[in-house]
Amino acid sequence: MKTLIIIPSRLSATRLPGKPLLKINGLSIISHVVKRAQEAEIGEVFVAAEDQEIIEEVNKNGGQAILTHKQHKSGTDRIYEALEKLSKPDIDLIINLQGDEPLMSKEDIKNLHDQMIKTKSNFGTLATIIKKKKILSEQSVVKVITRESFKNSQFPEAVSFIRTSDEKSENIYHHLGIYCYKVETLKKFVSLQQSKNEIKNKLEQLRALDNNMKINVALAKDSPLGVDTKEDFVAIKKIMEYKS
Repeated sequence: MKTLIIIPSRLSATRLPGKPLLKINGLSIISHVVKRAQEAEIGEVFVAAEDQEIIEEVNKNGGQAILTHKQHKSGTDRIYEALEKLSKPDIDLIINLQGDEPLMSKEDIKNLHDQMIKTKSNFGTLATIIKKKKILSEQSVVKVITRESFKNSQFPEAVSFIRTSDEKSENIYHHLGIYCYKVETLKKFVSLQQSKNEIKNKLEQLRALDNNMKINVALAKDSPLGVDTKEDFVAIKKIMEYKS
């Protein structure tokens, strides 16, 4: 099977504008994400961006990028435009890797990809075990509830995605910013209207569940921080600079 990794990116994030170009160890966040994606060795990697500055930054660091328009309602819609512009008819799977996840493990990316192929799934994502109870009430950390626990299934089905929860149930996990879909599944997803649930919770994956599209979830070994706020950036910068 042939796979493309596409990373949506834009400068106008509400909480932390300009975050793709923030530097850690002399390299921008978006270029760190590209590097992680390339290290997974799954397929070609492209950044889909609405800003010329991001395109130039990615190209300067040896990556590939494609300019998309600014009117997209979600990252997935941006990815589909990039896919159409790339016109690669022989692609089977698309991985949508968020541009603010510089700590995403290449092993976890590979695991999601392997599960998709092994189970012939249409739509998949990653989650990790919640180790701190306070995460349950943190709005910025998205949670996924699965039909079965990972003890009983390697690729259980997602029942819901939520931002806050009062109590720890056995099947609630920390959702990670990565998706994998068959090309026809991606095409169907972007043809659907945004659902009320999606708009209310600002979670595009709810559009899929609200339209009876099944999403399977693989367990990630790592629990990487995403860059959502200035505090996240400072924390990730410390981790990455310490590691190097």
